[in-house]
Amino acid sequence: MELLVAGENVEPALLAEISTLGHPPRVIGVFRRSDLPRELPDVGLALWHVGDPGNVGTLIRSADAFGPAFVAPSAGSADPSGPKALRASAGSLFRVPLADFDRAPGERIALVASGGRSLAEIEFGPASLFVLGSEREGLPEEVLAHCEQKATIQLQVGVESLNVAMAGTIALYELRRRRT
Repeated sequence: MELLVAGENVEPALLAEISTLGHPPRVIGVFRRSDLPRELPDVGLALWHVGDPGNVGTLIRSADAFGPAFVAPSAGSADPSGPKALRASAGSLFRVPLADFDRAPGERIALVASGGRSLAEIEFGPASLFVLGSEREGLPEEVLAHCEQKATIQLQVGVESLNVAMAGTIALYELRRRRT
């Protein structure tokens, strides 16, 4: 990605008008989505209809922290480059490659709230792709049919499920923990 060092002065009122923040920034950056990283590592998160931009951004940040990993949102997921997702990614979007959900490489491991093998028991291959669904519906049968394994994160009795961003983060952490 080519970095520009030159800038332009803009009236603070204009920045306030275009900003989505409560307190407008004094500096903004403009980038082309085509300039984002493209080389895919051997680990990824595939997001099926994850509509909350905060969750998408948090998962990008986790892919950066516990990767290298890529993120592959499906149609119906929040835009990873949207303002809320970008803010939640804390800049990780500029280091984490994005891929197409349907073409994302790796052995697909569905993270399901129940009914899968314990994540601790899953054997990871050289290329692993964790598939996460929306918090409300999870993963539909047509997506599960394309997954080689189903994994469930063991929770305390009485706890129904985790936030999708937390589940993806735990899965990435577990994979990294075993590989290092």
